[in-house]
Amino acid sequence: MKPTALIIGLMVSANASFAGNLTEPVIEPEVIAEDTAATSSGGLLIPIFLVILLAAAASSSGGGGGLGGLD
Repeated sequence: MKPTALIIGLMVSANASFAGNLTEPVIEPEVIAEDTAATSSGGLLIPIFLVILLAAAASSSGGGGGLGGLD
């Protein structure tokens, strides 16, 4: 009786250790979201600033010579 119970116990434990299948685990890709609002506003801020500087330079250099029209 003891050898039969031992064999049955070994068979049950061996069967449970092989439960499952050998498929590859499914790993979902990590999604990285960029903040696009910061890059688009930064891209517009520099040209607007340059246009303002050019307009200020053009309006101040309207005089003939000297230092900014102050003679």
